[in-house]
Amino acid sequence: MDITQFDPRTLTLLGAGTCVMLSMHFTVQLLSQHLFYWKNPKEQKAIIIIILMAPIYALDSFVGLVDIQGSKPFFTFLDSVKECYEALVIAKFLALMYSYLNISISQNRVPDEIKGREIHHSFPMTLFQPHVVHLDHYTLKLLKYWTWQFVIIRPMFSILMILLQLLGLYTSWVSWTVTIILNISVSLALYSLMVFYHVFAKELAPHRPLSKFLCIKGIVFFCFWQGIVIEILAAVGVIKSHHFWLDVEHIEEAFQNVLVCLEMVVFSLIQQYAYPVAPYSGDMPGRLKSGKKD
Repeated sequence: MDITQFDPRTLTLLGAGTCVMLSMHFTVQLLSQHLFYWKNPKEQKAIIIIILMAPIYALDSFVGLVDIQGSKPFFTFLDSVKECYEALVIAKFLALMYSYLNISISQNRVPDEIKGREIHHSFPMTLFQPHVVHLDHYTLKLLKYWTWQFVIIRPMFSILMILLQLLGLYTSWVSWTVTIILNISVSLALYSLMVFYHVFAKELAPHRPLSKFLCIKGIVFFCFWQGIVIEILAAVGVIKSHHFWLDVEHIEEAFQNVLVCLEMVVFSLIQQYAYPVAPYSGDMPGRLKSGKKD
């Protein structure tokens, strides 16, 4: 088959489709390993939800490429699917960290041996919190609420954005206002997870939480800032439309979707390292103290 016979759009779809299949292949491979060594359902359910993030992002972006001439509400819906799943992943990641520490996420009881441990806040959080606070029931609950606020705000704003667009009320200033609010919300959630990691770094060390966290943060922030850069390039005229049937806005969406499809292959590979089955298969001695049932 001579690929030169295909037009650019068909080649783009073939390439993006291949990336989707690869990200699904690597994810299903890891998922099947966890299902085969199903030793700790509480932890592994969270892990499965987290690793499905890459193929869901890739598939969602591929749908956007297939219907590249879709309406603005259509693209907002696709973005909302990704970002609402992102909120679920952040909630499940926090639940996974609580499970590793054997702390009840509903009761927030701090073990006596680590109670009083110092938490150092950085700017701009120091505008609202002391620079140094001590770990107790209240501060642990606060970190949880800072994470969960995004899980609530993201779906609410997704519904609001779609409704405003259908009603023709989604103006540019509303769009930027929503973007700023959501960016603050997700930044606060990721900040609280990072603080949580630093507070419990010693206890979480055997579980390699940093690689797990960076995998999620990489997908979230990389996609977000990539979209912002593409918007700026379009605004200053670097990205232009040379097609009478495709405007700049749709070309922006196409660039973003193609890049996401490519990147999710990389992230699905990184997840093989960040969320391995070894702790549950017995290949990592001393890790699975939990055949524990919670």
